[in-house]
Amino acid sequence: MKPLLALASVFAFLGGQAVAEIGETATASFIDQDGEPTGAATLTQTNAGVLIDLDVLNLPPESWIAFHIHEGGVCDPEHDHDSAGEHFSPSGADHGFLTEGGPHEGDMPNQYVAADGVLRAHVLNAMVSLDGGETGIRGRTLILHEGADDYASQPSGDAGDPVACAVIE
Repeated sequence: MKPLLALASVFAFLGGQAVAEIGETATASFIDQDGEPTGAATLTQTNAGVLIDLDVLNLPPESWIAFHIHEGGVCDPEHDHDSAGEHFSPSGADHGFLTEGGPHEGDMPNQYVAADGVLRAHVLNAMVSLDGGETGIRGRTLILHEGADDYASQPSGDAGDPVACAVIE
C-alpha cells in the first residue's frame, strides 16, 4: 500500500477526523501505588494506530497483567488511581476481546512481566490516535493492573487494582 493511500485509509478509519502526523510522539511517566516513579512509555503515531513502547519496573514478577487506556487524565495514588476513570471507550463498545460487543478502544492485550519485575513491550493499538477527535488519547491515562484481564468480564476484565498509572502527555 502506498504511503498516501495508507494515510487516507487511517483517516477514513477514524471517521474523517484530524489525526496526529505519522511519527508524532507522546510520553507517559508511570507511578506506582505509592506515587513513586516506576517507568515510562513512549507513544508513536503510526499509519496503523499508536505504537506504545513500555519500560516499567517493580511489577508482579512472572505474571500476566492487564494493560488498558483509561478515560481520565490524572493518576492519584492516594485513591488507588481511581482518578484515571473508566476504560476509554468513546464508541460505547463493551470491554473485552472475547465479548460479542467488544473490544473497546482502551482494550489491549495482557502483558507478561519478567522474573525481575520488569515489563518491556511494544503494543500497537489500532483503534486510537494520539490526537484526533473521539479516538485521541493524549491527556488520558495508561494503567497496568495487578492481574490478567479475562477479556470478557464487564466492565474491566476482572484484572484487579491498578499497580502503575501514567498520564499521556
